[in-house]
Amino acid sequence: MKPSFEQVVAPILALKPRGEILLEVVPAPQKLAPHALALTADVLEDAATGRLVLLHDPDGQEGWGGQWRFVTFTRAAIDLEMASDPLLPEIGWAWLIESLKKHSCDYIAASGTVTRVASASFGELEDKDENSEIEIRASWTPTAEAQLINHLQAWLELLELTAGLEPIPEGVSSISRKS
Repeated sequence: MKPSFEQVVAPILALKPRGEILLEVVPAPQKLAPHALALTADVLEDAATGRLVLLHDPDGQEGWGGQWRFVTFTRAAIDLEMASDPLLPEIGWAWLIESLKKHSCDYIAASGTVTRVASASFGELEDKDENSEIEIRASWTPTAEAQLINHLQAWLELLELTAGLEPIPEGVSSISRKS
C-alpha cells in the first residue's frame, strides 16, 4: 500500500534546521493540488526569509511532469554593490541548482526567476538608507518521493546562501533553539 501524504511529509516536518533559522508550518494553498504542505523560514536578524510549498497530486499534473511539485519564494537583503552585479540573476539561480545537486536531489522541469530589488526613500522617509534585495522564485518537480527531505535541505541551504550564513563544516552539528 502506498504511504499517505501525511506519512510522506512526516520526515520534512521533523527536520530541525540550524539554529539561526526559524522554520514553521503555515497554511498551504488549497486549490493548486489535492495535497499541499507550506513552510516558512526566517533567518534571524532579518537577513533572509522564504516560503516553500510542496504540492502533491496523485494523478499528476501535465505541467509538472509528475505527482509532486516544489514552489519557493526566497528573499534576502544584499549590499548595493552585489545588487549592481550584472551576473546576480545567474548567481542566484546557480545557488538553487547547486544546492539541489549538493543534496542529491533528482528533479525535472525547473523554472523560475531571480529578481534584484533596489529601494531609495524620499520625503518623510528620506533618512532611510538605500537597500537592495534578491528574490528567487522557483519551482521544480522531484522525481523520487523518497528524496523529498533532500529537497527541503537544499532549500534551507539556498536560504543560508542568500542570507550570507557561513556553511557548517561536515561533521559539525548546529545547535537549534528551543521550540
